This record gives sequence, structure tokens and C-alpha cells, in this order.
Amino acid sequence: MSLFKSASTVSLLTLASRITGLVRDVLMSSVFGVSALTDAFYVAFRIPNLFRRVLGEGAFSQAFVPVLSATRTEGGEDRARQLIDHVGTLLLWALVLLCVVGVVAAPLMVWAMASGLERSGSFDAAVVMTRWMFPYIGFMSLVAFAGGILNTWKRFAVPAASPVLLNIALILSIVAGAPLFRRWGIEPIYAQCVGVMVGGMLQLAIQIPALRRLGLMPKLAVRFAALREAWADPGTRKILGLMLPAMIGVSGAQLSLLINTQIASHLTAGSVTWITNADRLMEFPSAMLGVALGVVLMPQLAAARAAQDADRYSAMLDWGLRLIVLLALPCAAALLVFPVPLVAVLFHNGAFDDASVLRTADALAGYGVGLVGIVSIKVLAAGFYARHDMRTPMRISLAALAITQLLNLAFVPWLQHAGLTLAIGVGQLVNALALWVGLRRSGSYRLAPGWGRFLLQVLAGTVVMTALLVWGAHGFDWVGLRSQRLLRIGLLAAFVAGAAALYFGVLTACGLRLRSFVRR
Repeated sequence: MSLFKSASTVSLLTLASRITGLVRDVLMSSVFGVSALTDAFYVAFRIPNLFRRVLGEGAFSQAFVPVLSATRTEGGEDRARQLIDHVGTLLLWALVLLCVVGVVAAPLMVWAMASGLERSGSFDAAVVMTRWMFPYIGFMSLVAFAGGILNTWKRFAVPAASPVLLNIALILSIVAGAPLFRRWGIEPIYAQCVGVMVGGMLQLAIQIPALRRLGLMPKLAVRFAALREAWADPGTRKILGLMLPAMIGVSGAQLSLLINTQIASHLTAGSVTWITNADRLMEFPSAMLGVALGVVLMPQLAAARAAQDADRYSAMLDWGLRLIVLLALPCAAALLVFPVPLVAVLFHNGAFDDASVLRTADALAGYGVGLVGIVSIKVLAAGFYARHDMRTPMRISLAALAITQLLNLAFVPWLQHAGLTLAIGVGQLVNALALWVGLRRSGSYRLAPGWGRFLLQVLAGTVVMTALLVWGAHGFDWVGLRSQRLLRIGLLAAFVAGAAALYFGVLTACGLRLRSFVRR
């Protein structure tokens, strides 16, 4: 299967996840609006998600997938299956302990992430919601484990599609659960907590048939002797050894998010919600491009490294970076110059007022500054992880964290909540540049010919497309058109379609052959 086809499969399924997620967020903003309680929910949901990104999809996946891929290449299928069983056993024990500790320590975690909720009176609600939702980390870590196995065997569809189930569960919790909770005298937003847990269970359940078809269903043992055997496996010890620096590296971005949430909780009520809504829109291009490419390239890069095929390794990195520049640069320009129309059409309904549109748009523009860096990191970091080098990304991530917090000191007093997203964007650009320089200096990545001409072609298309979007953003009163919903939707669709057609039209006129990206 071509790399482009694999990445397209993951990207399209990720798009389905983001669309259902957008429907979920639009419904939530319409039903619940922006308030101290919505801030409390987003803080509570962010806590298990933070652990998921650090432990599950973060450090664990970045250590597990390269080791599993190399084990399969060097030791064969049977040895890979044995490693899966041992890793699964250790993971199960660790998750049970983590979930118990998380439920008990919920007040401390909420205070560490958003102590400002005490001022708004929603601190206790955030603690209760955290306790309801914290076991979600257990389901999602097992989902990441199953997804790593399936991706190594090049079965990308099921792991990429599973987030759709979470969004469907949350949509049902808004449409059906919230009215039911209101009838029972319970604050309706608590129905979202039930939706999160049901969504986590469904995401895990959908992995099981796919693993069974491949004969890769892990044998999870609870006996102490099995735990001791799993611990003695050299493969699991290698994964654990790689996880510590990977965890520190991933924690840099998550710690930055935690600090920013803490700062936002002390700003105007609603700041956490505005940033979260902007984050949802930013995740459309970042997940469809960066996450999709990282998922596809990680096992391929690890296999090329294990086979000592340096040329293939470098060529795959080059292909991934070109695809990111091709698609992420125009998306970044759109977030910078077209945020108000995007937010107004998608969120400006029900309890979501005019001021919230403008505040969310400000935060979204901040993310636009660093979108290329945010997306590029997924591919650049995979280049290090495939070589079992976790320390270099760790050091760079910690340096980027320090830079981000210094930028917060400069931006937040001036731009308030939008300064937080701008600081993240600039920090991630620095992170991506440092990773790129590190790969070049190590000799692992060599630039293929034609980059200069390619960049000029992409810049030409982006400039022309941006001119159209600037006219569209300022030529209509997008907030004032709230009552004319169909007109506003039609205008947005026309400008997005027109911008895409203009961009790719300019690229074609400049001689860029898009078919060159379809490679095996």
C-alpha cells in the first residue's frame, strides 16, 4: 500500500472524528453556552486526557511501536506476540493502580490545573466530574496499546475510526442524557461525564475484533508469576527504559497546557472554554495531517531503521515534511486571517454569544501562528523515536516549554487568553525547528532535491489564497448574520471551496505535480 493511501485513510477517518467532534462541540456550546460550569467540565475532562497523551498515546506509544516493529523485523511474528502479551500484562496492572490513585487525588489534580475555579465557585463540580471521568484513562491507554499493535501490522482504519465512537456517545449524552439529568434534578452537564466513560468503553471494544482477526489478541494475566515473567522480558525492559525520557519529552507540551489552563482559570470566566473551542478547530488540520502522518510513518521508519535502510528512512521523512508544508501552510494562513467566519458559523448558536465568537477567534488566530510547527513535530519526533532516541526530543521539548512560559509573561498581560495560544504556537515552531536541525546534524535526514522551487510554489499559492480569505473575512458582518444561518453557512462553504480551488490552481499553474506525493 502506498504511504499516501495509508495516510489518506487515517486522515479521512480522522476527519470523520473531527466532524463528529465538531457537532458535539457545537451542540455543547448551544446547550450549555460559556460559564463557570463549562470551564469546570473542560478542566475535569482535560485531566484524564493529559494522562492519556503523556502515558497512553504519548510516551507508551512512542516507545512501544518502534520496539514492537523492530522485534517483528528481527525476531519474527512469534517473538512479537510474546512481547505483546508481556507488555499488556504490565500495562493492565499499572492502569488499575493509576485509576485508583487518580480518583482519590482528584481534588489535588483540579487545584494543580485550575485553582482559579475556587474563585468562580465551580471547583467542587470539577472535582466530582474528574472522579467520574478519570477511569477513562484506563480505557484509552488500552486503546493506544491495541492501536499500536494494529498500526504495526499496517491496519490503520480501526484505530483511526475509534474516536468517532466517543463523539457519538457525547452527542447522545447532550441530546438524550442532559434532559434526563435535568428531569432527575441533576445539573445537566454531568451527563457529559457519563458520555465520556461510555465512549471510552466503546473505543476499546471496537479494537477487539480487529486484533482477533490477526491472531494478536493479548493474553492479559493477573497472576503474580505472569507479572514477574513479563517484567523479565528484555523487550518490556527496553520499552520501559525508552518511556521515561519519552514521558518527560511529551510532558513538556502537556505541562505547558496545564500551566496555560491554570493561567486561564484566573482570567475572565469563560477563558478556558474559549481556548478549548479554539483548540478543537486547530485540531482539524493538526490531527488530519500531523497525527495521520505520524501514525503511518512511525512503524515504517522503525522497520527501515531496523533493516539499516538509511535511504528509505530519509526519503520517507522528506516526503512527510513536504506533504505537511503543502497542506499545513495554507491552513495556518486561514486560521490567521479567517478565524471569525469559522467560529461564527460553527459555534454562534444558542447560548454562545457575540463576545464569545470574537474571544474564541482571537485564540484561534494565536494557534495559526504556530500551526506548521504543531503539525511538523508529529513527523520530526517520529524520526527520533524510530531510532530509539527519546532523549533528544525530551531536551528540545523542555526547552520549548521554558520558551513558551517566557512568552506567556510577555503576551498574556497584553492579549489575555489569546496570548496563551500565541505563546504555544511560537513555542511549537521553535520545537519543530530544533527537531529538524537535530535530524539534519545527525545525518539521519538529508534534503531531497527541489525544496527551493517547491517552497516558492507553495508560498505563491498561499499568498493568492490568503488575499481571497482576507476579503471574505472583512467583506461581511459574520457575527451580525447570526439570524441568517443558511446564508452564513453558504458563504463559508463558498469561501473555503474557492480558497482551496484557487490554492491548488496556482500550484498547478506553477508546475507542481501533486501526483508526485503518491508513493509507496
